[in-house]
Amino acid sequence: MIALIDYGAGNLRSVHKALLHLGVEVRLVTEPGGLDECPGIVLPGVGAFDDCSIALKNQALMEATRRRIDEGAWFLGICVGYQILFERSEEFQSKSPGFGLFKGSVVRFPERPGLKVPQIGWNQVGYKHPDCPLFKGIPDNSHFYFVHSYHPEPEDESIVAGQTHYGRTFSSAVWKDRVFATQFHPEKKSGIGTSAFEEFRGSCLSLLRIQ
Repeated sequence: MIALIDYGAGNLRSVHKALLHLGVEVRLVTEPGGLDECPGIVLPGVGAFDDCSIALKNQALMEATRRRIDEGAWFLGICVGYQILFERSEEFQSKSPGFGLFKGSVVRFPERPGLKVPQIGWNQVGYKHPDCPLFKGIPDNSHFYFVHSYHPEPEDESIVAGQTHYGRTFSSAVWKDRVFATQFHPEKKSGIGTSAFEEFRGSCLSLLRIQ
């Protein structure tokens, strides 16, 4: 059973569909109790950092999700679900804090001639940690789908699992212990994208077997 957090994110349906395609049993979660007994949690997201932060707090899901991560649940954050793991965002001079699981800020791409912001479309992800479970069986520098104007700048370089260049080189994926997060949308690509979901599912199943 994997918990899929529903706080009104626009890409919830496509992530749900991708997980079901892999034969995953999915629980749509709108309140803290729904996270209990789920070995894995997926937090999707599109749109603004503040909207995500406020919605999670209003549903009492921010603290509950952090608690489950601390208890050892596997976690996958996607797009804004990745950004919200950090302390703060520059978006709209955000006043709403993130999880603070990782130190760092979410910043906007620089304004440069010929650089369209937001970045929309396919771009390559180069691996800093080829042994990251999400990348198992996926070639280095594979293309994934991005839609974003902001990206996190982790203070701890050791958590950066993947990097992408768009006007600057930025951290497009992080990994620490049982926490994975991507700025790109793995649910948008069949084959390679579903491989990332499959690896996350396998990690959760491994945890269940250990228990």
